Amino acid sequence: MARDMQSYIEDLQERQTEAQGSDKDVGRQHAKKRLTARERIDLLFDPGTFTEIDTLVLPRYESYPGGKSSRPGDGVVTGFGLVNGRRVVVASQDATVMGGSLGEMHANKIVKAMRMALTYGCPFIALNDSGGARIQEGVDSLGGYARIFDLNCKASGVIPQISLIMGPCAGGAVYSPALTDFVFMTGNSYMFITGPNVVKAVMQEEVSFEELGGGLMHSQESGVCHFLTGDDNECLDRVRTLLSYLPGNNKDDPPYVTPVDDAERLVPELEKIVPTDPHRPYD
Repeated sequence: MARDMQSYIEDLQERQTEAQGSDKDVGRQHAKKRLTARERIDLLFDPGTFTEIDTLVLPRYESYPGGKSSRPGDGVVTGFGLVNGRRVVVASQDATVMGGSLGEMHANKIVKAMRMALTYGCPFIALNDSGGARIQEGVDSLGGYARIFDLNCKASGVIPQISLIMGPCAGGAVYSPALTDFVFMTGNSYMFITGPNVVKAVMQEEVSFEELGGGLMHSQESGVCHFLTGDDNECLDRVRTLLSYLPGNNKDDPPYVTPVDDAERLVPELEKIVPTDPHRPYD
């Protein structure tokens, strides 16, 4: 018996609702003092300007060993919109779907978004909240990271690439950010090649999440983190500020804002910074 159009519409609406995640998923993320993937996008973009792509993408597999399964979107929200009135492309990982792990289709969505940013000459922003490769998909998952790294290199020096570490990220989820132009971290995010449990098992050395890959360590010692913020809200607000200084691509000029400061204003303190005597040292 042929289905009528209404049944197709209802099926589509049901899958779109499933892609949004359940209240339980949202609650778990909020309990960790972190926002959901879509909440982060809402804060980043100008209201009403974001357009999502590939919302209903699913992996090849209906379920994985152990009963785990994905849902429409496959753990990452991708799309484009306006930030301060200028076009930006984003990929926001959803930690409530298999820990934000990257599988084949998950990677395909990110790669498509990155290519879109290169084509249109606009910044690409990655909101990372992932445990790394989805081991259930094996080589398909690792191959997905290889394609992302390749595009990171091709986009380098062509468009701004900004990475936000917004949860405990490991493996490929931190290799890619290290290749980008700017890395933001929040007060309860971590980035490391592998976690403390693996370090203990392999090296018999106990180390905390903060010592191994916390924001303070990466901003004060490793130098991988450029901006350390308190929480998701502050992080996304500072990204909007950073974008206001950056050109859209290597052929654009930076945004111009009409200055309000008087060009003839005198600042007496400036005259004392560098001494007029060339033989005198200065601070």
